[in-house]
Amino acid sequence: MNLRFFEKAYFDRVELSNVKKFLRPNGTSMILPYDQFVEHDNRHIHPNPKSGNPEYIMEMAIKGGFNAVAVHYGVAKRFWTKYKKQMPLILKINGKSSIPSQSSPLSVHTSYVEDAYKMGAVGIGYTMYYGSPAQDRDLPQLAKVRQECEEYGLPLIIWAYPRGEGIDKKGGAAASYALESAARMAMEMGATIIKSNMPTALAPEDLENENIPEYFRQVEKELLALSPYEQKLERTRRVVEAAQGVPVLFSGGSEKHDEEVIENAKICVKAGCFGFIYGRNMWKREMDDAVEMSKKLIDILDKA
Repeated sequence: MNLRFFEKAYFDRVELSNVKKFLRPNGTSMILPYDQFVEHDNRHIHPNPKSGNPEYIMEMAIKGGFNAVAVHYGVAKRFWTKYKKQMPLILKINGKSSIPSQSSPLSVHTSYVEDAYKMGAVGIGYTMYYGSPAQDRDLPQLAKVRQECEEYGLPLIIWAYPRGEGIDKKGGAAASYALESAARMAMEMGATIIKSNMPTALAPEDLENENIPEYFRQVEKELLALSPYEQKLERTRRVVEAAQGVPVLFSGGSEKHDEEVIENAKICVKAGCFGFIYGRNMWKREMDDAVEMSKKLIDILDKA
């Protein structure tokens, strides 16, 4: 097993053993996340009503050759346990609904590290809302989770997501400034692996937005001089660099056309990513289409 993304990291024996359970032979990984119904409500059954059934997701993960699924406790207990010998589990242990104000978001416990350990999970998923005014509750909660992960030997995957009214004033959650900073924060908090989105360009009016540090405004102006492809590659590379050696999984985000999914995947690999964690871009598809797409993504990873 190639451990190239983890060669410089410190692991105890149990944690490293669990990491190996969701690696591909070349040391990369592809995870199927199915935690979005908690965050975004039941509208995700559109346009594929079958996606509301976790059995469908487990079947897709197996047929598609994924290395793990990431789900909340209820789905894991009721559905994943039937497939535990076929598909490793990342237990997502916090979440929030879309109902409260998004100006000060906080993702709270939906289950615990001990639950994951008892269930036989190979890792923990935790959403950190970088920049949220609720960080005084989020970061201590995350520090406790990290401590428990170390006690149980479970790798910690931090969903490094910028959110909140402060982030909105600084160019938004998709900006390079926000995502680079979130990745760095996740590294500082002790992530084993970081989940990130791919950054996008600032809106033109934000190039003079004094709420954004001058350094990042200048970087943005330099990036805008590049071709669209080079911009996307350099933005993605900067997130990987910000993680300072902690492996980065890139998500697919909202649904995209096939060509964009493939292009983004190739860019992520070229930028030095650890792998993909694609959810809606997979399970909103019909099964055959999703399996075909997963094989294309695996081919990109296996050539990395």
